[in-house]
Amino acid sequence: MASGMTKTQLVRLMAEKMELNNKQSAAFLELLADTAVKETKKNGVFVIPGLGRLVKAHRKARLGRNPQTGEEIKIKAKTVVKFRVAKAAKDAIAPAK
Repeated sequence: MASGMTKTQLVRLMAEKMELNNKQSAAFLELLADTAVKETKKNGVFVIPGLGRLVKAHRKARLGRNPQTGEEIKIKAKTVVKFRVAKAAKDAIAPAK
C-alpha cells in the first residue's frame, strides 16, 4: 500500500513554500488542527476552503449483526465526525469522465 506524506514531511514542505522555519510551520499546523477540533465540537462544522469540511453528525440507534455468530445486536446512538471533500478538491483529484 502506498504511504502518504508524514507530518514532518508536510511541515518541511510548508516551511519551504511559505519561507518560514520548521517551528513556525509546525505551530501553524497544530493551530489549524486544534481550531478544527474545537470549532467542530462547538458549532458542528469546520470548513477548510478548497479542501472540505468537518461535520459532526448524529447516528441513530440501530440493529446490527455480530459477524462471528450472526446474532442480532443493538448498536447505540452516537455522535460521529465526517469529512466531506469540497467539489473543487474532488474534481482536481478525480475528474469526472
